[in-house]
Amino acid sequence: QLHMVESGGGLVQAGGSLRLSCAASGRTFGRYVMGWFRQAPGKEREFVAAISGSAAFTYYTDSVKERFTISRDDDKNTVYLQMNSLKPEDTAVYYCAAGVLSFLSVVLVSPSRYESWGQGTQVTVSP
Repeated sequence: QLHMVESGGGLVQAGGSLRLSCAASGRTFGRYVMGWFRQAPGKEREFVAAISGSAAFTYYTDSVKERFTISRDDDKNTVYLQMNSLKPEDTAVYYCAAGVLSFLSVVLVSPSRYESWGQGTQVTVSP
């Protein structure tokens, strides 16, 4: 398992941008699929994006395509989520997750498939 810490959340106006970071401990970071999830008050945790261990593949939920970009730097054991054109409906606590799992959409979107989670960072988008 990895120990992970998110940062970069905050308050931003609609149309603005934020870049989330997730720093992980562990010497095997490169073998993990890394994902971002979010959870708004009163709602279930929702898949946002994932990136494969080789960074060759990425996958996004439809609502963030063309606006969010996931990337990773294995030398720094860090995964990023660049969020542009933010909307009020993007408001949530954002969590990074790590798992050794198949890069299939049905697997990637399931929180139970990931073995390690960060503590979350709040993103608030004002109208």
